[in-house]
Amino acid sequence: MTDAQDTASDTALRTTGGAPSDDDVPAHGLPIPLLEPREGIPPVVATEDALAEVIAAFAAGRGPVAVDAERASGYRYGQRAYLVQLRREGAGSALIDPVGCPDLSGLGEALDGTEWILHAATQDLPCLRDIGMVPTRIFDTELAGRLAGFPRVGLGAMVESVLGYALEKGHSAVDWSTRPLPEPWLRYAALDVELLVDLRDELEKELDRQGKLEWALEEFDAIASAPPAPPRKDPWRRTSGMHKVRRRRQMAVVRELWTARDRVAQRRDVSPGKVLSDAAIVEAALALPPNVGALSALPGFGQRMGRRQLEQWQAAVDRAKALPDAELPQPGQPVAGPPPPRAWADKDPAAAARLAAARAAVSALADELHLPQENLITPDTVRRVCWEPPATVNPDTVAAALAGYGARAWQVRLVAPLLVGALAAKG
Repeated sequence: MTDAQDTASDTALRTTGGAPSDDDVPAHGLPIPLLEPREGIPPVVATEDALAEVIAAFAAGRGPVAVDAERASGYRYGQRAYLVQLRREGAGSALIDPVGCPDLSGLGEALDGTEWILHAATQDLPCLRDIGMVPTRIFDTELAGRLAGFPRVGLGAMVESVLGYALEKGHSAVDWSTRPLPEPWLRYAALDVELLVDLRDELEKELDRQGKLEWALEEFDAIASAPPAPPRKDPWRRTSGMHKVRRRRQMAVVRELWTARDRVAQRRDVSPGKVLSDAAIVEAALALPPNVGALSALPGFGQRMGRRQLEQWQAAVDRAKALPDAELPQPGQPVAGPPPPRAWADKDPAAAARLAAARAAVSALADELHLPQENLITPDTVRRVCWEPPATVNPDTVAAALAGYGARAWQVRLVAPLLVGALAAKG
């Protein structure tokens, strides 16, 4: 048990309504099921008038605000939010329907300067940004758990190990675009922000106890200030099973089918996988069917698919087959940076030796600090510095190289000395 858990057991949570008090925590430490939000399930806000009331209440609230969002991944096209949950001292909890209230910039402005508490912030921030909610300060409870060395950092696991409560499971992967949303789903959604403030407070204490709080704050600042990710180049190359596709003509079929599928999925607002599976795209690319009849015999293009659908997929195949060689995609994706590490021994044995030494040093320090290696420093950063080290290797040049690849100041302080030694390794 960590000190954070010890502290949590001595801290009286603000648990009225359905949540039990700390006096009810059993001596043997079994988690207490958290079955109802403290003030009950709040009504879903789906009108401008109701939203205005929520904005006023949260603007008048105190302290940080817990924020969560539910998407319909696997059901709908894209990653838009279909429910936003918030909780703040003095304002209670709120459930907002972004379908009825698609512009939440007023709420975002009301919370400007307030610390937002999110779990796995990078998952929710893009869809929140799309509806006008952009924080300037965050506290990510999942990342805090990683830095503090917790073995399991899902929200349920963190609430259980730190606070002693068991959250309901089972609705995270449902179709949140469903309307009206069933009451059990709304209860689940409200409970997701019920204890985020309490979890944040205990994790802050634990990080401070371990001397890692400043590290976490640097990480949170980096997430909050990061610009939106640029569109992915050639997203069709990420089709599952793409490794089976070797010839350029076959790759063109994947590209044409992926693009056609994406247009249909966007028009119908459904997940692309529900329109045509990745496996079916790869089968068509490998077979290069000459006509609809041959296409319909392939896995994924069976009897349940209508003639019209088959014709549109065959048309995509035919477009790829008709392309001149000069317009066929090149094998592999141009990669900026070093080659895959498995090729280093042949391409540059000295670089391979540097990488082996760097990996061993980073792994040892991460174990000593009780945090994942990738949170101490990203593997990509280590590879880049080892593949093309500074012309003159010393603490200052290595630190500058790390910072140039986006490493935070705390990471540079810890890792630069390790890499100075590793970069001197000989094959």
